[in-house]
Amino acid sequence: MGLFVNPDQSAFQSALNAQIYVDKSGLIEYTNSVLESTDAFICNSRPRRFGKSITADMLTAYYSRGCDSRDMFSSLKISQTPDWEKHLNKYDVIHFDVQWCMEPAGGPENLVDFITQNTLQELRSLYSAELPENITSLPEALSLINDATQKRFVIIIDEWDVLIRDASADTKIQDSYINFLRGLFKGTLPTRYIALAYLTGILPIKKVQTQSALNNFNEFTMLDARGFAKYIGFTEEEVKTLCDQYHRDFEKVKRWYDGYLLENCQVYNPKAVVEVLRWNKYQSYWSRTGTYDAIVPLINMDFDGLKTAVITMLSGSSVEVDVSCFQNDMINFSSKDDVLTYLIHLGYLGYDQNTQSAFIPNEELRQELTAATRRKRWDEMMAFQAASDQLLDATLDLDTETVADEIEKIHSSYTSVITYHDENSLSSVLTIAYLSSMKYYFKPIRELPTGRGFADFVYLPKPEFRSDYPALLVELKWNHSAHTALNQIKEKKYIASLEPYIGDILLVGINYDKKTKKHECLIEKA
Repeated sequence: MGLFVNPDQSAFQSALNAQIYVDKSGLIEYTNSVLESTDAFICNSRPRRFGKSITADMLTAYYSRGCDSRDMFSSLKISQTPDWEKHLNKYDVIHFDVQWCMEPAGGPENLVDFITQNTLQELRSLYSAELPENITSLPEALSLINDATQKRFVIIIDEWDVLIRDASADTKIQDSYINFLRGLFKGTLPTRYIALAYLTGILPIKKVQTQSALNNFNEFTMLDARGFAKYIGFTEEEVKTLCDQYHRDFEKVKRWYDGYLLENCQVYNPKAVVEVLRWNKYQSYWSRTGTYDAIVPLINMDFDGLKTAVITMLSGSSVEVDVSCFQNDMINFSSKDDVLTYLIHLGYLGYDQNTQSAFIPNEELRQELTAATRRKRWDEMMAFQAASDQLLDATLDLDTETVADEIEKIHSSYTSVITYHDENSLSSVLTIAYLSSMKYYFKPIRELPTGRGFADFVYLPKPEFRSDYPALLVELKWNHSAHTALNQIKEKKYIASLEPYIGDILLVGINYDKKTKKHECLIEKA
């Protein structure tokens, strides 16, 4: 048992001892299925507080010869699979956390030497006959041990991308680290001495420098999680079970912390769910993860369309994003798509792989990004906020002329990014226009029934505002009339969809006439 080589199971035992633990040991069934194959090189990137270190500790506890963890895993899901004991505590494991190593190494410039020397020292205590004192290369040491014993290693690197993120401007440090990774993992020899390589961090593999060092890795990311989706965060079924156990309102937890869509799997932020289950306090826990300050300059970058995209997402809509060009570092940002892709990897945005669009997952993240926009003065945001406030006030006052005028102004302001073609274009303007409502209302429920010429929005006030703010049921029309919109709400009994909501309700009908380019509005109390 050592610091880096064959650690014991104490780190994972601490996770099991926690008040709330969700069993993710099913992941081991996958890693067992790819052991000692070319598929055994895995990079799993996910945001902070999504269980990266717990997963790394779990794999260490399962594979490490330094552990006797049969009893630990016998009560977990992996024990329900055939031959689950076949690989249990059978491998020499090298496990290090790059972030932790930074301080004892004395800085990033000494990191590779620190990891290499300490690992070699521990390996010599196990394989003194096979490892001469003159060997100073870790890849060479692993190869020599394998030649002499035919044993393969499990290498687990937690926070593998720390230097890629934090020292991306220092080419000397980058080159040293990339050469270290290349020696460990690239080529024919590593496939002989590695049984499993598991890297975890925030960023996927860098497309330029580290690509040649790690292009043999299978990547599972927030853009494409594939079979790892249910092991990244908490699934909806897991959260439902926890809410029943801790007597929490599942629907409220869902509104606050749901939203990540990975391979058609709804995923929740584990840190936030655990905190709300323990303390029953619904708030944003995200800024405590340490990445908050990093995003402030990003969302203020002067890329064409970036601020409009942020405003659009804050209002409850999604925006298309091209994730293919991002260089996976903190320096090479060249477009709004790069910034949005980075925010997806950080967890501030969700990503729908089917529509290739980004969105704000939940109320927690909406609050964080709203606060971030206020960290640096946005003249555009402040002007837009004032217009949106006036629109919401006019709606609540049943001032139909002002509502029509304000929507028309906002439409005119966004003609560069939103051009009316149909009712869906009108709905895009509407979601942006009612951005101010997000202070008092939940994310709008958007319904697009089959048929022609309408799109519905339902704004439900948050519980603390229900006595002062009515629900809004908005019907849109294109080249018809506001009367037609209101009549459709009544004839198709849309109000019934709000049951069991018992507060006040406003019916809002909005029409856009393509010929006159005018908006028309009618508002009634239900």
